[in-house]
Amino acid sequence: MIDWSLAGQVARGIANLQPAGDPAPFWELAGPAEESERLVSAYTGLEALTPLPPPEAVTRPDWIDANLRGISGVLDPVADRLGAKLGPVGTAAGALLAIEAGAISGFLGGRVLGQYEFPVLEPDGPARLLFVAPNLAHAATALDADTDQLLRWVALHETTHALQFGGVPWLRGHLAGIVGELLGALDVDPRGLLRIPDLSDLRALVEQVREQGLAFVAVGKERRGVLDTAQAFMALLEGYAEHVMDAVGADLLTDLDAMRGAMDRRRTERSGLLRLLEKLIGLDMKIRQYQQGKAFCDAVVARGGITALNRAWDGPEFLPTPAELDDPVSWLGRTEPLAA
Repeated sequence: MIDWSLAGQVARGIANLQPAGDPAPFWELAGPAEESERLVSAYTGLEALTPLPPPEAVTRPDWIDANLRGISGVLDPVADRLGAKLGPVGTAAGALLAIEAGAISGFLGGRVLGQYEFPVLEPDGPARLLFVAPNLAHAATALDADTDQLLRWVALHETTHALQFGGVPWLRGHLAGIVGELLGALDVDPRGLLRIPDLSDLRALVEQVREQGLAFVAVGKERRGVLDTAQAFMALLEGYAEHVMDAVGADLLTDLDAMRGAMDRRRTERSGLLRLLEKLIGLDMKIRQYQQGKAFCDAVVARGGITALNRAWDGPEFLPTPAELDDPVSWLGRTEPLAA
């Protein structure tokens, strides 16, 4: 139903519209990756059960291809299910989904610095550790950062994700379960596609997206709890990596504070159009996940050290709830007896 060739064309076209830098300084990754694994493992205590995937310097088209393969593994089953209901309308819907997936991938393809990538719905599928060389080069210029320092800092973040998923056996299966439940909540009423919405419909939809984001609108009220849980889980994963990259980077980087400030500004300073796009594709939520998750992790470590924070990896019942992300003391109190 989804034309992934069309999606790739759209993605590469949009990615090419965004500024890039000279990728040459970012092709050699073995040293920073080995350093990151050693330092992150020493700080967190996380150890990979099997060797981590080798780091790969990739171009934007390379990253887009990998991203679209990942998206197709998630969306194709949903598209097949919906296609059976849509009939002839499915062809047009598939083209629209391809354009949307391509636009999102193209926008992100011009911005993503690194990614620990794996097939979300296949817990045993192979993982990759990717670094997008032209984006790292552009970020170094935009942030006025030393190329070696930036690469080592980003490597800390992505290696932390690699050790999370490579060292905690249940994490990938848990994520697959959450995503699968969310996908089961997505549905389309074909009658709605054939009805022209009136002005009040459009106003209500725009207001709902503005206030809650597209993900909440697509999933619907009956599955909001699942989406809340998924977002809390992602906030923990991202916040943990953000905490680690700063905690370890403090002894590794010459000017961590300046780089952290520049990176935070890069994430939040967008034009009006880009901010709207971020809201629509969920990147706005991801920025809040970085912030909320890091604040939670920093607060837990300040009170109980990294050992207390690592309780989160003891099992799904130890994960913070959405409410506990804003109340780390409550999470510590709930999980301490479980860990005893």
